[in-house]
Formats: sequence, C-alpha cells, structure tokens
Amino acid sequence: MAKVDAVGKVREAITTSEFLKAVSQVKESPEAYALDGVQALPLTWEQIVQLERNGNTAEDWSRVRVAEGFNPDRVRNSRFSGDVALGRFEGTVSVGGAKLPCGMYNSTVVDSYIGDDALVQDVKLLSRYVVREGAVVFGCGTVVAEPGTSFGNGEELPIAIETGGREVLTYAEMDVAVAETVASYRGDKEMLSGYEEAVKEYVEKATSDYGVIEKGAQVLNTGRVEGVYVGPYAVIDNARTVKNTTILSNEEESVEISDGAYVVSSVVQWGCEVTSMAIVDTSVLTEHSHVERHGKVTESLIGPNTGVAEGEVTASLLGPFVGFHHQALLIAAFWPEGKGNVGYGANVGSNHTSKAPDQEIWPGEGTFFGLGVNIKFPANFTEAPYSIFATGVTTLPQKISFPFSLVNTPAAVYSSISPAYNEIVPAWLLTDNIFTLRRNEGKFKDRNKARRTKFVFDVFRPDTVDLMKEARRRLQEVREVREVYTDKDIPGLGKNYMLERSRKPAIEAYTFYIRYYALLGLKEQVERMLSEGRGVEGLLEAPSSDPKWEHQRRTLAEELPGKEIPELLEMLREMQEKVAQDVEESKRKDDRRGARIIPDYAEAHTSAEEDKFVRQTWEDTGKLQAEIDELLKKLS
Repeated sequence: MAKVDAVGKVREAITTSEFLKAVSQVKESPEAYALDGVQALPLTWEQIVQLERNGNTAEDWSRVRVAEGFNPDRVRNSRFSGDVALGRFEGTVSVGGAKLPCGMYNSTVVDSYIGDDALVQDVKLLSRYVVREGAVVFGCGTVVAEPGTSFGNGEELPIAIETGGREVLTYAEMDVAVAETVASYRGDKEMLSGYEEAVKEYVEKATSDYGVIEKGAQVLNTGRVEGVYVGPYAVIDNARTVKNTTILSNEEESVEISDGAYVVSSVVQWGCEVTSMAIVDTSVLTEHSHVERHGKVTESLIGPNTGVAEGEVTASLLGPFVGFHHQALLIAAFWPEGKGNVGYGANVGSNHTSKAPDQEIWPGEGTFFGLGVNIKFPANFTEAPYSIFATGVTTLPQKISFPFSLVNTPAAVYSSISPAYNEIVPAWLLTDNIFTLRRNEGKFKDRNKARRTKFVFDVFRPDTVDLMKEARRRLQEVREVREVYTDKDIPGLGKNYMLERSRKPAIEAYTFYIRYYALLGLKEQVERMLSEGRGVEGLLEAPSSDPKWEHQRRTLAEELPGKEIPELLEMLREMQEKVAQDVEESKRKDDRRGARIIPDYAEAHTSAEEDKFVRQTWEDTGKLQAEIDELLKKLS
C-alpha cells in the first residue's frame, strides 16, 4: 500500500488549481471575470429605450452595465434585478445541433454577469452567477448561488467505516492515492492534522459568493442548479438537480451530467459522465469515471475508468477499472487497488453486526465478486489479488492470503469442517483461467482514458510475486499430507477448506509464474545491455539500482541458481509457448462446454482459434520468441 504525501498534494493543488484561480478572479471582480477584463459601461438612454421596447424591465437600469458594442436587440422579454453586466452578443451558439443567436431571451436575471456571445434563454431565475464567453443556459428553472458556496469541497467521506474512523475530506483535484493514504494511515496524527488544515485552506480559497459557468459550458433543460462551478465545455442537460458541486472539465475531456441525474455536494472531474437517472451524493468522481442507469454513489470516491450502473456504492473507496454494471451492493469497501468486478445481485455489504454499521471490507486488486454472492464483514482479500468468488457463494468474516484463487461453494461435506465453509482453489486463475487474467491486463491498457493518474498494468510485478512466493511456501510446508485442509493446517486459507488435489497444481502454477516474471526481466536487461554495446557478464550477480530488476535478479538466484543466461532465455522461450497454449485452452474449454449445451454455439460464438485475444497472444509469443532467438545469436 503506497503512502503518498497527501498534505503536499493538497498544497500543490492550492497553487496550481485552475478551479481555484477562477474562483479567485471571481472574488476579485465577477464582472471582470465574465467579460475577460473588459470594462463594462453604463447603459445609454437610447439603449434603455430599445431594451424596454423589446419587452425588458429592470428594477434599476443604472445597475445594468454593458460591454462596448452591446446590441440591445439581442436582449428580449427579460427582467433584471441588482447588479448585472452584459457582454457583446453577436454570433450564434449550437444547442442540440441548432444554431441559436447569442443573447438573453425570456429570462429573469439577478446579480449576474454574462460574457460575450453567451446565450441565456427561457431561464426562470439566474441569480448570482458568472456566465462566461460562449456558455449557454437554456430552458432551466433556477440557476442560483448563495453567498459562501464552497462547490462541494470540504465534504467528509466516511470511507470503509460508516460510523467513522477513516474519514477523508474532499477537494476538487483529489485522487485515489490521497484518499487511500488518509483513510489507511490513521496512526499518523501529524499527517492527518496537516491534511485537515490544508483542505481547510483549500476550501477557504474555493468559497465564493457566485456560481460560475465557464467558457463553452452548457446548462440545458435542468430544473435546479445551485452553487455549482461548471467547468469549461461541461454539459448539464436535462438533469434533475445539480447542487453544491465542482465540475472540472475542458474541451478534450468534457463532463456530462444528463437525463435525470442528481448530483449534490460532490466533485465531478474531467471526462466523467453522470446520466440516466443516476445519483451522486457527497462523493468524488475522479477522472473518466461514470455513473449511469439508476446507479447510486453516496459518500464515496470512485477511481479513474470505473463505472457504476444500476447498483449502489456507499461509504467506499473504489479504485480504477472496476466494473459495476448491474444491480448489486458495495458498502464500506476500502478498494484502492480496483481492477475488479461486482456481478449482478452481489451483496458486498454486511457491515452491520446488529450493534452498528462499523465493519469493513478490503477486497484487494482484481477481485471478482460473482452473481449473487454474499460477503460477510469484516473481510480482507488484499493478499489474494485477482481472486474470484463464484456465483452464489456466501462467505464468513475472514482474511485470505492466496493470490489468483477461486472460492466456490463446497462440492462435498466433511464431518470435521463447518458446512458454512467454502472450497478454495489457490492459483486457479493461473491453472484454469489465464485467458481472463491476461485479457484483463490488455483490456485495462486499451480502455484507459485517464491523463493524470499513472497505472501499473502488469499483473506480475514485485508485490504480487512476493505474495505468490509466500503462498507457495505455506503450501509446501504442510507437515502432514491429507485429503482436505483448513486454515489450521495451512494459514491463509480463511474460512474455507482446500483439497490435496488442489495443493500441488497451485505450487506448480505459483512457481511457473514467479520464474516467468523473473525471466521476462532478464530478457529486458539483456536487450538493453546489448543495444548499448555492453556485454552481459556479471548481469546475474551484480546488484542493481533498478528496484524491479533487482527483485527479478534475486528471484532468479533463488529459483534457478547456477544457470547461465542462454539457458535461462531458452527456458523463457518454452514458458512463453506454454502461456500461449494455456490462454488458448482456457478459451477452448468454454467452446467445448457451450457446444454441449447450446445447439448452434459454434456458429454464434468466436472459436478459440479465431478469438482476437488468443490470436494476439500467439502473435506476441512469436515476436518474443524471435527476439529471444536473436539475443541467443548475439550471445553465442
């Protein structure tokens, strides 16, 4: 679990935030910010006469100021109150594909400032807002801001424990790493105090007496917009309510909040979507995440590229690339690693022990919760990354420490084991489902849209390999071979049993991929050194300042002592062939099963031989093997 400088990141945001810069300029002069620094002028008598002819009224025309070149014919049937500034209205803007003339029509405007070539039309009340150049406010009910709005910054998220204990204060640019650090390092009182003070300073700078609709943004057909900072080119269209919220957006990564969405006391970052009657309440959506189809996110932070649809996420930190696309529940989860899935009907949420909702779950990287599972709290699967909880499983409170496992309903009853125990098959994804594991690795790379968050997509890396080493050790150190084992026999099995027939294949699979990981590192180092015109003498013996290669080098020394580099590269060549074969066979098993059940399965489904990912795996295998052959020639 990586600890970041959470306080430093807030301080950095205070000095670099485009949002805070905008708010600062609004505080200095909302009129100047709306008109890009141009000095507004009092209305002339002729302009007032023309405005009144066009059906406009004002409590006091002397408080209405306009930019030089203001055209009164672009303002019709509107009512003004308080201090108002209007820019030049000359061109057109696109609304729903239609070109409409800029200006102000059929609207009530109070203490607001409208920039050049903006459009405000059919708005029942626009109050205390800055609307910048090219922005559109069309067909809305109330678009208002109360003095002292903080745009949803400084809200408290009860991450993982609903009753408190891992609280995280929000600010507009926060990310998963900051939330992870603040939620999990609760013993670092100095850091927690510093973070609270830094966020407090951030909130003070974010607090404004005016809402803002930035350049190119559009607020359309929405009943209630209150205390919202609408970033550049963001779109709010036919939402139900957007209130007390910061929307960070730009032209390339525009935000969309639409079609009945309800967003309150939240932060919505670049490229996000909240649509189709989704609810986001007191939460942070980090870059390029989305909530849709009645999805509900409350008091949570959602990581980049993660989507929530139909189901409910509450009091959770949800990391990147989590698929949550059906009716399911995830509550009180600390899941910064993400890269997992929550299937239909999954109830990952028994955080209430009848005393208080004070229990939590740490799912771990890549965890797959299958259809209709019931996961009882507390639970910790961080030492079992990329594990699957199969359809219908109900788990007891527990910690599991075997990576790439399958937890399935028991196939048999054993008199010495509680019937509430499930069966665990360690390393099952490596032995029986490597297709899914490797496909996900590539899928995450292809689907990544985040620009500000850096990801490690490799499944096999030092931390996961160390977990495999430790799991293998515990499997190897069995003192008495028996048909079935529990956690008393092999620590880390949790509230599950394991069969002897699963133990040896798991040892072999862990060993294979531990070595495979290290050999891939060796190939990279040999390539690098030869390309630099250097020899490879001493490569396996000399300590390295590169942490990953040093970990791989030491792993080779432990696993394959005494072997020469050419022999090791030959071994990698053979292992890569097996990986490709296992990927294809993993897919072919689905083909055989499907054909036994569905009459025309082969006609409707892509076969293993034609599967895009299988073919890509073989292409990559051929390329890697050719590269190894070339290296062996150079070394001979």
